[in-house]
Amino acid sequence: MTRKLFLTLLALTVALALGATAALAATARSTNDPGVTPTTILLGGTAPLSGSQSAYAAVARGAKAYFDYVDSKGGVNGRRIDYTVLDDLSDPMQTAQLTKRLVEKDGVFAVFNTFGTDQNLAVRDYLNQKKVPQLFAASGATALGSAPAQYPYTIGLRPTFTAEAWVLGQYLARTQGAARVGVLYENSSAGQELLGGLRRGVLRSKVKLVSTQAYEVGATDVQAQVARLRVSGANVFAVLASPRQAAEALRYANRLGWKPKLTVTSSAASSATLVGPASEKGANRVVKGMISIAYLKDPTDPRWRKDAWMKRYREVLARYAPGSDPNDVYHVYGMAAAWTAVEAIRRAGSDLTRDRLVQVVGSLNLRGNPFLLPGISLRTGPGDHFPIDQMLLQRWQKNGWRSFGGLWAYRGG
Repeated sequence: MTRKLFLTLLALTVALALGATAALAATARSTNDPGVTPTTILLGGTAPLSGSQSAYAAVARGAKAYFDYVDSKGGVNGRRIDYTVLDDLSDPMQTAQLTKRLVEKDGVFAVFNTFGTDQNLAVRDYLNQKKVPQLFAASGATALGSAPAQYPYTIGLRPTFTAEAWVLGQYLARTQGAARVGVLYENSSAGQELLGGLRRGVLRSKVKLVSTQAYEVGATDVQAQVARLRVSGANVFAVLASPRQAAEALRYANRLGWKPKLTVTSSAASSATLVGPASEKGANRVVKGMISIAYLKDPTDPRWRKDAWMKRYREVLARYAPGSDPNDVYHVYGMAAAWTAVEAIRRAGSDLTRDRLVQVVGSLNLRGNPFLLPGISLRTGPGDHFPIDQMLLQRWQKNGWRSFGGLWAYRGG
């Protein structure tokens, strides 16, 4: 064998060995981080796409529409985001089973935007044991963001239920004197946390909670609870309820001729929920002046009519979720969550791993989310895995919300 031939064969052998090493390394990276290929990122989650809580399906629809829009622009760091949403019927047992399928069968990179408090709590331990990011859980349960040392892979997004209800309570304490408050709330961990936040907000004020009435999750009739609240002598009605039950409560209050001042939780504050009760004969006298909190741009607020991103929101929804109601603020929430996920993935870089993503979302300092109200930023850090802790008050006028006042920030305690 000539020296030239020997060197040629040696070079070829080295090249083949290096190629094999690179292929093995690529395979190892793929094995370590399922759901990521050179061209795609697979996210998954669950939502009540049908059943009594299906009003919340808009959260998933809005997110998917925004991901489809981003994909049409080239994706994130050259990768397309594929988002799979499974119908859990708002049943935590279904959530647990479907999440296990998403992780172990479908091989998702992260579980994103799963809706519901009990649903997210049902899968939190499992996802952290598997070291799968539980990304921007769609719930305000304080437990989902207050223990990042124990659950580093879990992160929320919206203000906590405690923070939201505390702001409503503070508003009542500062403006309503010796108000007598009747409360309708869901008999769930979310409902109980809202009730606790309201109590904290009116603490050391003249405001009194004279009656609290619970309904069971998925209940279709809350008339008995509303009737009891009316005869309690309450002159403020705090509706800490889900959309369907909130709408029913407002309709029945109108039929009873009850005219209290109203506060309503943000989960029931979508115009798509409230326009029905407001349009019922005589109901506008009940709904008018209702107070809630806001951290999203409401598509019914004339303030955003010429806003470039809200125009884009409507265009994206019309193209990628045709037939969806653009006035439903839950679609805006879904897009806000998707925008935040896109920015986090972008910052994690092209060498995308689950641990790198967790590092990024655990130390967020993001401004400019175009679906949030101006001035609201997204921040996380040690001990705090809830990015949004700022909000505005808003008042119902005719057929839409109008925000007012300055930003409120809840710091706990």
